[in-house]
Amino acid sequence: MDYQKIIDKYYPADDDLRRLLMKHSRQVADKCMKACRKHPELHLDSQFVEEAAMLHDIGIRWCHAPSILCNGDQPYICHGLIGADLLRQEGFPRHAQVCERHTGTGLTKVQIERQQLPLPLQDFVPVELEEQLVCYADKFFSKSHPDRVMTVVDAARSLEKFGHEGVEKFLLWAKMFE
Repeated sequence: MDYQKIIDKYYPADDDLRRLLMKHSRQVADKCMKACRKHPELHLDSQFVEEAAMLHDIGIRWCHAPSILCNGDQPYICHGLIGADLLRQEGFPRHAQVCERHTGTGLTKVQIERQQLPLPLQDFVPVELEEQLVCYADKFFSKSHPDRVMTVVDAARSLEKFGHEGVEKFLLWAKMFE
């Protein structure tokens, strides 16, 4: 799979949003690749991990988040589903699952219902280790502050507002992937 062709198809070459997407995605991919090299015992599919990390936020263009150059009309929480739909249309259903499952540490049907999120009432939780790794690595890099790299403690703290269950999951991932 040539992830660059997909990015090129949806993000013009001379575009600030593309530059932000590429920077963030590369940061996430590099962190993922470091974990793949450090933990051969996990038998991670490193090619898939890199591709998925580079495409996990492909849906942001259609969302409304002007502070990070996204001028679409959909709520930002929907970027994972938008990206998943796009990647399924492109013929990459496994990559699509990473898109739709990377928000927070994953969203459950109960969380979606309780928070009244504009998402289908189903679980969007990373299952495969590769999905978990991309989700984990994503938490260290913010598109709002692209030059900042969070520590494990900073990233865990940023998840606290969504509930302690997600923090616990994140810290388990830290033990596995660091």
